[in-house]
Amino acid sequence: QVQVVESGGGVVQAGGSLNLSCTASGMNFDDLAMGWFRQAPGKEREGIGCINWSGRRTRYSDFGKGRFTISRDNAKKLVYLEMNSLNPGDTAMYYCAAFPLVSSECYESSTSYNSWGPGTQVTVSS
Repeated sequence: QVQVVESGGGVVQAGGSLNLSCTASGMNFDDLAMGWFRQAPGKEREGIGCINWSGRRTRYSDFGKGRFTISRDNAKKLVYLEMNSLNPGDTAMYYCAAFPLVSSECYESSTSYNSWGPGTQVTVSS
């Protein structure tokens, strides 16, 4: 059983930046592919992007490209989501997810992930 926990959410002004972190425990962190997702009130969960076990491969959804950057530090057992040029439309609960995969690839689809964190709220004020 993999436990996932996000941190770093909060309130930020439009145009600002925010960095989220995520850690996973319960198995070797190096064996996990990780993904970031978000869900705004009344909307479906959408994928932001993913990162493979080594950090050498990332993928982003169309809206995630350019403003969002995913990275990881396996020595610290952390995955990061750097968010820039935030706008009120980015207000949502942000989730980190994990699944065991040692591959050169990662997957953006939420159906690939079997361990999810409780989420961290990001609110962008205008």
